[in-house]
Order: sequence, then C-alpha cells, then structure tokens
Amino acid sequence: MPAGPPRVLVLGAIASVQLGAAFADKLFDRAGPAGVTLLRLAFAAAILLALVRPRIRGRSRGDLTRAVVFGLVLGGMNWSFYEALHRLPLGVAVTVEFIGPMSVAVAGSRRAVDLLWVLLAASGVALLAGNAFNGDLSVVGLLLAVLAGACWAAYILASKAVGATFDGLSGLAIALSVGALFVLPAGLVEGGSALMNVPVLIGGLLVALLSSLIPYSFELTALRRLSATSFGLLMSLEPAAAAVAGAVVLSQRLSATTLAAVGLVVAASIGTTVQGHGAGGPALQ
Repeated sequence: MPAGPPRVLVLGAIASVQLGAAFADKLFDRAGPAGVTLLRLAFAAAILLALVRPRIRGRSRGDLTRAVVFGLVLGGMNWSFYEALHRLPLGVAVTVEFIGPMSVAVAGSRRAVDLLWVLLAASGVALLAGNAFNGDLSVVGLLLAVLAGACWAAYILASKAVGATFDGLSGLAIALSVGALFVLPAGLVEGGSALMNVPVLIGGLLVALLSSLIPYSFELTALRRLSATSFGLLMSLEPAAAAVAGAVVLSQRLSATTLAAVGLVVAASIGTTVQGHGAGGPALQ
C-alpha cells in the first residue's frame, strides 16, 4: 500500500480518477465507450485476481450473490458514466453523477438543514438541464449521467455488503470480473477490431490503473488514518477536479452557468459532509 499523508492520498486518488476519465474519453472514437469500459474492467480484474487470488470454494450462495450484484452495479456504473462522458464535458458528467452518492448521504435524514443541501444540488442540476434544453448540452448524456449516479449510489450500498463478507480486496476482484463479463457483449460490438490494437490496449491498461487500481489503493490507505468527515470533504472536490481535468486534458471550456452549477453541487456536498453525513463515497467512477 502507498505511504504518505492521508489527505494527499485522497487528493491523489481524485486526480487519478479524473485523469483516467479524461484519457478514456480520448479512446472513445476508436473503441467506443463500451469497448473502453470492457478494457478498463478486464485489465483491473486481471491484475487484482493475480494479486489477491480470491477464494470462491466454500463461499455461501449469499456471499457470491452479493459479489455478483456488486459486479453488475460496478459494470453498469462504469458503462453508463462513459456513455455520458462521450456526450458531455467531463465536469458536467461528474457533477450530475455525484448526485448519486449525495442522495445516499442524506437519505433518511429529517433535519431541516439537509433540505438546503438538497435544494442547492437540485439547483445545480436544474441549471445543467436548462443548458440541455437550450441545446448546449446533450439531454441523453444528462440522463445517462443520472443513471450513472443511481448506479454509484447502489455501488456504495453494495460495496458495504461485500466488504462485510469478503476479506481485503477479494470481493472487489470478483466484482470486477463480473462487471467485465457484463459489458463484454456491448464492448465487443462497439470496440470490434480496435480492441486488438496495441495503442488502444495500452490506453485501456492506463485507464484501468488510473481509474481503478491506483485510486482504490490510495483511498484504502487514507481511510485507515482519516476521519469519515475529512474524507467526505475532500471527495466533495471531485466535480471541480473533473472540470479542471476536462479543461487541461481535453480542452473543454465550461460556460459560466455550467461552472455555477458545478459550484452549487460542490457546496451541497460540502454541506452534507460538515453536517456529518459523509457525502463523498469511493472515487471509482
């Protein structure tokens, strides 16, 4: 596991995820979002299976069912996010998707102040929806980002269930394998012969490292020495980090309205975290 100050590790995980997403975007024209998703999950699964060697024999049906559900959610989250990213700027896709973990954070709360954070986040999404209806953003892309956010919320819940029954990273290794099989048909159709192209394969490996393996190892180490509130506060910067990565790597320039929408969602996430909910969630988009 990597060593270093926990806050630096979390920020490194965020930067790694967003750089991975930006590099994935560069591969979409060659292998399609589903093809890139397949490469990412397959490479991540292969590396983690080799390192962890999870034990399947002797596991109960319930344990394996949890891992399979986790894998389906993981595959759906990555695929829908990449489909959204193919149609939207990175900062916008991540901002809309981020509503998923925020919803998990405030679910069931009866405190009046949480209504403020919900309204702030809803205002941000409303601004983006307005841009979509004006023709500035893809409506389909926004809907796919909402789907990715719903999968992210389910991912948080499923990961807790798998983490309670599997040691270390063995549950994640199984889930990544299931996720890769889930997107295999669509990945083969979209990717086609490009999946055998050496530069595309190298790009897929880079995306797997940046978007899955590196950030997860960083987060796992940081969480051992960092409070849930501090972790959530840092993770609240993710939409802003996505906007920066989109601008630097993909030369995406966001309008003032879009930047305001990102700011509203970031503020809402910070608010929920300060109130003790921990809105961040893992950075494995």
